[in-house]
Amino acid sequence: MAIAQMPDPKTTPTETDFIQSTAPRQPRRARRQPLLTRETGVDALKNAFIMLRPDLQWNNPVMFVVEVGAILTLLYILRAMFGRSASLVPLSYFIALDIWLFLTVLFANFATALAEAHGKAHAESLRRTRVDTVAHRLLPNGRIEDISSAELRAGDRVVVTAGQTIPGDGEIIEGIASVDESAITGESAPVIRESGGDRSGVTGGTVVLSDRIVIRVTAQPGESFLDRMIAMVEGAKRQKTPNEIALTLVLSAFTLVFLFVVVPLFPMAWNAEQYMMGYVGLNEPLHSLGTDVPTLVALLVCLIPTTIGALLAAIGIAGMDRALQANIIAKSGRAVETAGDIDVVLLDKTGTITLGNRRAVEFVPAKGVTLELLASSAQLASLSDETPEGRSIVTLAKEKYSLRAWKDGELQGTFHPFSAQHRMSGMDLPDGRCIRKGAADAIEKYVQQQGGSMPADVKQTVETIARTGGTPLVVATQNAVLGVVHLKDIVKGGIKERFAQLRRMGVRSVMITGDNPLTAAAIAAESGVDDFLAQATPEQKLAFIREEQAQGQLVAMMGDGTNDAPALAQGDVALAMNAGTQAAKEAANMVDLDSDPTKLIEVVEIGKQLLMTRGSLTTFSIANDVAKYFAIIPALFAGTLPWLKPFDIMNLHSPTSAILSAVIFNALIIPALIPVALRGVKYRPLGADALLRKNLFIWGFGGVIIPFIGIKLIDVFMVALHMVN
Repeated sequence: MAIAQMPDPKTTPTETDFIQSTAPRQPRRARRQPLLTRETGVDALKNAFIMLRPDLQWNNPVMFVVEVGAILTLLYILRAMFGRSASLVPLSYFIALDIWLFLTVLFANFATALAEAHGKAHAESLRRTRVDTVAHRLLPNGRIEDISSAELRAGDRVVVTAGQTIPGDGEIIEGIASVDESAITGESAPVIRESGGDRSGVTGGTVVLSDRIVIRVTAQPGESFLDRMIAMVEGAKRQKTPNEIALTLVLSAFTLVFLFVVVPLFPMAWNAEQYMMGYVGLNEPLHSLGTDVPTLVALLVCLIPTTIGALLAAIGIAGMDRALQANIIAKSGRAVETAGDIDVVLLDKTGTITLGNRRAVEFVPAKGVTLELLASSAQLASLSDETPEGRSIVTLAKEKYSLRAWKDGELQGTFHPFSAQHRMSGMDLPDGRCIRKGAADAIEKYVQQQGGSMPADVKQTVETIARTGGTPLVVATQNAVLGVVHLKDIVKGGIKERFAQLRRMGVRSVMITGDNPLTAAAIAAESGVDDFLAQATPEQKLAFIREEQAQGQLVAMMGDGTNDAPALAQGDVALAMNAGTQAAKEAANMVDLDSDPTKLIEVVEIGKQLLMTRGSLTTFSIANDVAKYFAIIPALFAGTLPWLKPFDIMNLHSPTSAILSAVIFNALIIPALIPVALRGVKYRPLGADALLRKNLFIWGFGGVIIPFIGIKLIDVFMVALHMVN
């Protein structure tokens, strides 16, 4: 027992900190970068030219074919300049054609380089938070020595006090503190980090705002969380996901097929020329565009899926970038992509579906006791209770019942802080009253020692609250029981709507909890979750994931504790909290810098947006080839096969303007779609069938119509400026 001393608000995490750390988060707005800045634009443009190197371009087979075609066209132009061309088409046509072929490759390279530049910008922002600081290393003899943070090794213990920067990644082994993690997360609100739980992880570069903590360093120099995250962000551009590799193979197959189609057109056009010469009786050779190599190259470039081939790499890189904008570090692009195919999401009840700590929601007085007396007594008994539950009782009494907030030094008496051994807290007032609050059995024993007993109506209230999944705390003064405080797991606002969104996407949500089945069922019904696993142990979590995977389901889960590590390692998508233990972060394939458990739902949405974007642009790319067929095919054989004229439904000015218009449109559509590739198509929680219909209508139908309009407008523009004959 100690003389009453109120906690120092300058050094102790406050009640407000508690409320902020447990309050439901509003959906965070991603830190969206501008699509194009001077720095990223210059960097992307420089790299676009560097990527023209054949050894680099080979990584994109579709654009490699376009580059080879542009080089062949250049050689044809050089040959024509020395008078060795029999073509009747002006040399300016071939030069313009070659320029736009090279621009097609440059635009594709620029899209990829711009996505990479965004990743580099994020890496640079992370790198700026990594600074050498003074570390106060705690020696075995209890002395403290000051060294550079670069000299710290895994296993070292360091002391950090209010106002100091945490020198390296580690876990708190002593103390509790309010920490400013804005350098990492971008969020200004401080968070509570404490020893002995799943919120013990801290990151180097963050700042302690209150108290004193002792940290055990968990990372060697150069292997800190920031170091690894920077390497992952910068290395994202080199990693291809399985789906991306598969689509690249399909696009390569399309390119090969069209190559086999286009190459025989040269002899076919030559034979048609010979036939028409004999049919008409001409002595002079008849030349059509079909025997001009640059025109055949243009046909090939317009036939193959250049649009999606140009944007495919950028889409994948941008998917990881969008995850990073949401403060989610993905260790590989595969993790983001897999999130879009998830079938089952496992969510911990505490902190994800509920606020994470039980909160007082109601005072239930005993017979003959006023509500005001119970509320004021409960508040006084909780002033020395530093647990979240105790703080919530003080908050409820102050806000709901307008009880005064006591100031430092204003109260006189003896506090009895809460302890796990006695399971109650209280206060002895100068007027002789001894107020206690705690677990029902502990208070009953205390009252009996004072010569009293637990009233029947209070016992009934305790049983009712316990049966509905709540936690009852009893308040007494000497031998008189005043009533019950109802503690409840508060379901987060808006969580039911989030589960409804997942359901519309075809994703099943499962709540994991250590509560008994009755309590779990009540919370599951209130939150709208599809299923629950009650009284779950780490072994049961792991078994549940394996069982779902054995049925062909992809499973995503979230965890922050060491006991979650086996299940995180087994999950197809595993999101660890940055505030969690080192074991959890190592086992997961994603880390949430905000340590927000509901972020797993956002991960699924980001993954689905990535897949939707790739599918939409693939549909558009294949669909827009149709219009180019109608522009180029009639133009190729206009001079030798006049009966193909009816197929020229766009009524373009001339064969050369038709071909050039198609090539120009084919090039310009790439930069026009770069914003879509980098920012993604607008996401809506729809089922697979609805998404397919939407894709076919918007991107399929649009992919057919837009090229007709675009090619015709380019043709009219060139004719108006007398750029074609």
